[in-house]
Amino acid sequence: MKKIGIQYDTIGLGIVNTTRDVTPNQRSKLGIALQGSGFELIDEKKNAIIEKLKMAIVDVEINSDEDLKTSFSDYISQNVDDNFISLNTLFAEIEGISIEKYIVRQKIERIKEILVYDKLNLEEIARKLHYTNSIQLSKQFKNATGLTPSHFRNLRRKRSTEETGSHILTSKNPFL
Repeated sequence: MKKIGIQYDTIGLGIVNTTRDVTPNQRSKLGIALQGSGFELIDEKKNAIIEKLKMAIVDVEINSDEDLKTSFSDYISQNVDDNFISLNTLFAEIEGISIEKYIVRQKIERIKEILVYDKLNLEEIARKLHYTNSIQLSKQFKNATGLTPSHFRNLRRKRSTEETGSHILTSKNPFL
């Protein structure tokens, strides 16, 4: 980036924040330099499609309590206005995983949140996150985390209790 004359303030995995607009010439040179290192420049259109795709996934899989009236792949295709196979290929190219694996990761993180902060039982969580039943949810959760949902919930509760208790026990302030 410095050799090409692109000024930036931060670089993260797959993202660079530039301090000035990148000229077409700089962009071309950067693309060539990245290819020489085994990388490629992702254009803004692809990023916009991926973000739209992620939002559609969150809307239907995480935020919606309603059952889909169509297949998930059709829902994604309609919302992003592209062929699902093409979207899955693009998603894997940019994110490094398939849409299905991304959805599973998102669901597992959502299940963890619910287990820690809500009092829903496994059947309720399964319904909320569009699983066929709690057995399917439990299998997927264990495959992803190595723990059953119940064991995860108990560990988090135990850890939370220990952290709260240790604060009280170690405090030297007589007013606590």
